[in-house]
This record gives sequence, structure tokens and C-alpha cells, in this order.
Amino acid sequence: MFDFLDSYPWLLPIIIFVGRIFDVTLGTLRIIFVSKGERYKAPIVGFFEVFIWVVIISQIFSNTNSIVAYLAYAAGYAAGNYVGILVENKIAFGFQLLRVYTKKEGLELIQILNKKNIGATVLKGEGAMSQVNIIEIVINRKSLEEVVNIATSFDPDAFYLVEDIRYKQKGIFSLGKWDNKRLTSLLKK
Repeated sequence: MFDFLDSYPWLLPIIIFVGRIFDVTLGTLRIIFVSKGERYKAPIVGFFEVFIWVVIISQIFSNTNSIVAYLAYAAGYAAGNYVGILVENKIAFGFQLLRVYTKKEGLELIQILNKKNIGATVLKGEGAMSQVNIIEIVINRKSLEEVVNIATSFDPDAFYLVEDIRYKQKGIFSLGKWDNKRLTSLLKK
């Protein structure tokens, strides 16, 4: 398959290194798809991951005396982990639950979020020192930074948690405007 390597043996470590980057990056994505329950994407990505791995490992076994090939394999694995994390962060696949704890009026934050077409739920809670408002927001992972900025601009002292969501059903992700009479009456309570 790689007969040209007999003429250009210096290409072998490069091919192994690049192949491992692709293979490990795909492995990272496959694991994410499996953890998110993406039963159609995970096997497709897994097919290409293993195909690349088999091609690369066959070249390692064909050149068992090459320490440079071994080093390229290990370096490609390490670089593949790094690239996999970068790719995963870039595609930001899935949904997250952002839970904001604030001493301020939670309905005001909901109103701010609603203006940006972001749905949220407010709950009243009792913290260690005082009452708190708990605002739960289900968002696309790509929206996390924007929504955290909105929440921390609303209350710089807010405490928040972010959780990955494996599955979701229904919900309100894009809202119309609140009924102003209802919102005004809730804010007065």
C-alpha cells in the first residue's frame, strides 16, 4: 500500500504522526457521541477511526526496527488528544444545564434572558445564609459563554454550575415575548 516509502523512507514517521492525529481525534469525537447517545454518528466515526488505526499500525509492524516510527506513533497519539479536545470544543456538540444561584430577583434575569430568546425557569431556595433564586437554563453548548456573561453581568456575585445533558425532551428554547402583565405581577411579588 505504501510502496513509495521504499524510495522516501523519511515520509514514514510523518504519515504515522499525521495518521495518529486523525485516528485519536476521531476517537475523542466517537466517545463524545457515545456519551451523548448519538447511536448513528458514533459507529460511522468509529469505522474511520479504526480504519486509520489499522493502516498506521500495519506500517509500524512493517518497520519494527524504526525507533523514529515508534516516536512518531506516540507523538501522534499525544497530539491527537490535544487536537481532539480543540475540535470538540469548536463543534460544542450537545446541550448543557446552567444553574445560577443569586440573591437578586430571579425573574429579572429571566426577563433579560427572554429578550435574547433564551428560556429559563426560576425556583426559590433557602441557602446557608439567606433565600436564593435558582435560575435553570438549558442551552446549546455553543451558547454557554454568552449566557454565563449575561448571568454574571446581572449579578457578579452569582454562583453557577454547568452540567452536561445526555438527553432532553421538549422544553422551550426559543420564546416569544413574555406576557407583560404576567411578568409585571410576578416581579411585584
